[in-house]
Amino acid sequence: MTDPERSMGTPFPGGTADLAAAAAPGRRAALRPAGYALVRAGRGSFLLHRRAAVVAAVLTVLLALACVGYLCVGERFVAPSEVVDVLLGRPSAQEVVVSTLRLPRMTVGLMVGAAFGVAGALIQTVARNPLASPDIIGISQGASALTVGAMTFGVTSYAVLPYLSVAGGVLAAALVYLFAWRGGLHATRFVLIGIGCAVALRSVTHLFLTKGDYLVAQQAQVWMTGSLNGRGWAEAAPLGWALLVLLPGVLWAARAQRTVSLDDGTATALGVRLGRTRLGLVAVGVVLASLATGAAGPVDFVALLAPQIARRLTRGAQIPLLCSALLGAFVVVAGDLLARKLFAPTELPVGVLTAAVGAPYLIWLIVRGHRARGRAAAGGTA
Repeated sequence: MTDPERSMGTPFPGGTADLAAAAAPGRRAALRPAGYALVRAGRGSFLLHRRAAVVAAVLTVLLALACVGYLCVGERFVAPSEVVDVLLGRPSAQEVVVSTLRLPRMTVGLMVGAAFGVAGALIQTVARNPLASPDIIGISQGASALTVGAMTFGVTSYAVLPYLSVAGGVLAAALVYLFAWRGGLHATRFVLIGIGCAVALRSVTHLFLTKGDYLVAQQAQVWMTGSLNGRGWAEAAPLGWALLVLLPGVLWAARAQRTVSLDDGTATALGVRLGRTRLGLVAVGVVLASLATGAAGPVDFVALLAPQIARRLTRGAQIPLLCSALLGAFVVVAGDLLARKLFAPTELPVGVLTAAVGAPYLIWLIVRGHRARGRAAAGGTA
């Protein structure tokens, strides 16, 4: 098992044997992983990772500071006290600048980043591979292909495009799942087929760009880089309602994620229906990634970066969904703020900045995986 796969394994230090023994009521407390507290709610109970709670609190504070900075900085600086007044509904001379121009764009960025963070965490958990993010395995490319195709044929309304993005992402995910399934879902095959589908779908997108009107193609190219420019309440409202509808699915995924991280034999012995659970987790992740892509375009590497950084910060066996969401939102909001100010008055799309940070991280992950496999092979021959 490679290092990324090992890191996604059972959270019980003794392995599957201890996990099976933990099913006995008398031994659950003794075998509880270090750093976890048992919290009881009604007739049930769940494990709360103390470090994850602390990390989530710190990330919440950082995200709040980034949001205040986002609303303060622009062509005209607004004092933090005035920003707070606007957010609290108090009269302010800067209400138009903050609540009409900056707040809706920031709101879209928050929701897009959180959706990408959770989507990446769920898909990486199912695939047991840190490279399995929506923008690597073709989901974002599927959403882009159908959306750009619709724009080429004259559909430019943001009331319609997000739904087309969801449809494109779901179709791309179904295609990858179909070709990768061979009596089971092998992580390496899943990622490789996903990369191949991503390349093919990207070619389809470029074909649409060459066949469409020049102005439409220019608009589509900006959208394809991942941009929050021009986003307002018209885009924020449907995205917010869609994410609210998906919230029960995300809460279920946070619980089901723990069982999918186990090895297949242990999960089956515990009565987990792995096929259905994995399909459900992938479905939630695909819809989240497609919604985010429809709202802001394929903001590259957010779904790749946020879950892995969250797992390393919390040092847990599973990727924490809340920390992934907070990190994704922070990356998009802070990235968009930097993209607006680094080369002012020229404004860069946020996807350009996230790609500049995410590409070296992707190379590091690939090199690290090769080294881990090399060490495992050397240990096996010895």
